[in-house]
This record gives sequence, C-alpha cells and structure tokens, in this order.
Amino acid sequence: MSRSVPLVPTVTACALALVLTACGGTGGVHGTAGSAGVADPYFPKAGNGGYDVTHYTLTLAYTPSTSDTPDTSDTSDTPDTPHTPTPLTGTTTITARATQNLSAYDLDLKGMRVNSLTVDGKKASWTRTDQELTVRPPSTVPQGKTFKTTVHYSGTPETITDPDGSEEGWLPTADGALALGEPTGAMAWFPADDHPSDKATYDITITVPKGLQAVSNGELRTEKTAGDGRTTYSWRMTHPMASYLATVAIGHYDITRTTTKNGLPVYVAVDPQEAAASRKVLAKIPEIMEWAEYNFGPYPFSSTGAIVDRRGDAGYALETQTRPFFPGAPDTATLVHELAHQWYGDSVTPETWRDMWLNEGFATYAEWLWAEDHDGDTAQQTFDALYRGTYFDDKRDNEEIWAFPPARPTSAAHISDSPVYERGAMVLHKIRQTVGDARFYDIVQGWAAAHRYGNANTADFTAYVQKMAPGKDFSGIWKDWLYGEGKPARP
Repeated sequence: MSRSVPLVPTVTACALALVLTACGGTGGVHGTAGSAGVADPYFPKAGNGGYDVTHYTLTLAYTPSTSDTPDTSDTSDTPDTPHTPTPLTGTTTITARATQNLSAYDLDLKGMRVNSLTVDGKKASWTRTDQELTVRPPSTVPQGKTFKTTVHYSGTPETITDPDGSEEGWLPTADGALALGEPTGAMAWFPADDHPSDKATYDITITVPKGLQAVSNGELRTEKTAGDGRTTYSWRMTHPMASYLATVAIGHYDITRTTTKNGLPVYVAVDPQEAAASRKVLAKIPEIMEWAEYNFGPYPFSSTGAIVDRRGDAGYALETQTRPFFPGAPDTATLVHELAHQWYGDSVTPETWRDMWLNEGFATYAEWLWAEDHDGDTAQQTFDALYRGTYFDDKRDNEEIWAFPPARPTSAAHISDSPVYERGAMVLHKIRQTVGDARFYDIVQGWAAAHRYGNANTADFTAYVQKMAPGKDFSGIWKDWLYGEGKPARP
C-alpha cells in the first residue's frame, strides 16, 4: 500500500520509504492490496484479486473424531494453539503470479486455525475476517513475480450450507469424510482463490489411519503405508482445475482399475455397501466415454472414473474433476450427466456462477442425446414433454422451469434450479433445430475445443454460435429462451 509522506527531498523520501518497505527490497516498487472477492454476481466474496494461482500443493493428515465441532473463532493475526486431537491438519502451498504490485492479498479460508504462514519462505503476518485470510508479505510482491504462500493450519473443517439449503465443504460420513466444493466449499478444507475463474493444477497428499483409503482427483502417484498402519496417498491433477472441483473422499472403498478401449485409465472407488447396486451401471463408463468422445470431441483429461459413497452422505452428485462423485449407486442418466461435465464445466469452466447453465444445460442435454442414441425418447420428445408440462409427475416441477431465464437466475439460492438444467438444455435443442445436426455437433465440439482448460461466459457462447452458423438468426432464441422471462410462445 502506498503511504502518504511529507514533501521532502527525494533521497530522504526514499530513505523513509525503505523503512516502510514501499520502495525497498523490490527495486522501488509500491504496492496496493489485492481485492477481497472478484465481484461474482452471486458470491461477491468468493475469489480474490491481485494474483493468479498456477498450482496448489496440499499435504493433509486426517484423524477421525466424533466429538469435535468446527471452531470459527480464529480471527487474529497470530497463531493459535492447535487442538488435540485435530481431525485435520494441513499445509497448503499456493504458487501464484502477481497481477499487480501486491502489498497484501487475500485467500479464502473459512474456519480452521492458522498456525503459521510464510511467503517465499519468509514469515508473514495475517489477519482473519470471516472467510478472508489477509496476508501481508514481508515486502511488496512486484507485478509479474511468481511467489509461494505456505499456510500451516489445523482444526475441524466446516460443513457449509448453501443458499439453496444443500451442504458442501467438509462432510462427515459413516466411515470417514468427504470434501465437496460447489460453489464455495473448497475454502472449508484448504486456503484458496476460491472462484471458478482461477484454475490451477494440484498435488493432493493425504495421510489416513489404518484401514481407511483416500481418493482424489487425477492420478494416484504413490500409496505408502507406515509402520503404524497409516497410509499416505499422493494424487496429482496435471490439468487446470477450478477449486470447487477438487475433492477428497476418505473411507472404506472397493477399488477397481480398468481402461477404456483407447487406454484411458478408469479408477472407480465404491463404498462396499453400494458395490452390488453400482456394478452394472459403473461398468458402462468405458462405453459412455467412447460415446461422449464421439459427440463432444477428445476427452480433456488423463484419467476418468467415479467415487460412490453411501446414500445419504451427500444430497447430490457432483462432477469432481476426473472422478465424479455419487451419493449411492447412480443410474445411467446421472452417470452420463456427470461424465459430460468433464467437457462442459470442468474443462470449459464458467467465468462466474451466473454462467452455470453452460455447465448444467450441456450436461442435461447430454442425457437427452444418450437416451436418443440408446432407444429412449428422442431429444425432440423430451423437449416437447417439457414444453407441454408433462415431463415431471409433479405439476409444480413442470411449472418451475419457466420461473426465470437460464442465463439469469434470480439469486444464489437458484443457480441449481430447473431453469438452469432443463431450460438450459432446451436452449441447446433450439440451436440444434436451427442449424441441423451436422453443424450442431460442430458447435458443441468446437466450443469444448475453443475454451479447453479455460473459462467462458454466456456472451462468449452466443458469439461462438453465431460465428459458427453465419446467416442463421438466433435472436429469437437468445431473447425468448435464454434471457426471456416466462414461457416462450412456441414458433
């Protein structure tokens, strides 16, 4: 932060600035604080300004506990005395590039106790306010510099309740724990720039007690058991991943390792209680992946699979990158949905939470396409049933899809409502009707390729569609189906 000083000769002013660390140690660089939040329209505190994360290294140790409750009292800038026992201890190193001269910057970390913090190996001070962990490096970090922040922390991670009432963050399960992040749950178990617009690669290492396993994103690099029976699992995600897609599942699992026809590793972890009910559907993963690559283009990651926990451990499935999570045995449609997200949501990630329909509309439409290709209803029949109001058994569910436009959820509590899913899929079907099948598949494959490993918003998508189909008029689709209020008049 620039400081106001009296008007004095230049040499004296610089000498004073050296004392204040504003122009000393960084070649005369003055810094300002990065913003707390990136002004997301639904989660304004999420994410942070002033830097771009390139890699996270998480080293975690888990100890089961039945008595601890989350401690959210740590708002000081001095270390706390760690709890004993501590359900989770962690060290997270965040490698980032400064996008401005930084005198201070924020990380998102809700709850947990910060025990120490360094920037490039040097002790740094910090303060806590709710989810904001404000770091003050010992000297200004100059724009363009790559720097490392290491946070040592411990405690009982929180379970976060979303505005829509669903739970995320750190979820205790019958035999362990589960970390799910959509939309803001990652900050419950590691400090992060917790917004989908800042994607990074990950190394996640977690040590668990004897008899438990730990499953995460990407590839399992090593599995080492110590003399006391504790096992350390090291996972690596080599492609960019949004923080909400990071996961750790701790418990007892039946592990299956197979490959698809083209050699892609398939790693599946299933709670033994769900193994029998899951077996038939999960065996379809190679077939679904082959179908998805044919329709959506090359798979963007280096492995695939699934995590199936006991029914009731979470209230929803989630497209956790490379390893979708399911609360109980999935049906085929749900498996197709979450695997399609690997293209649409994980590789091409929404720029803000307002753009959720680009995730859910595509994944829902993938369900329609799978049914169409496998002797089920055609996508047109599904579209017609939704429009008529006969798709769902409950009349209220049929009416809900017209509650708001898919590109404009009314609040954070509604970003996962039916208009984002079903009406989002209807937008895609209207595009398909307009351009025909050949050009439609050019669009969906090209969209995945054009924004591979990146972020995109709704305006990017509409511009891309218009570019790919010159001469076609999409104005009515955008006006009535994507942004329009209420049920469109069917042409």
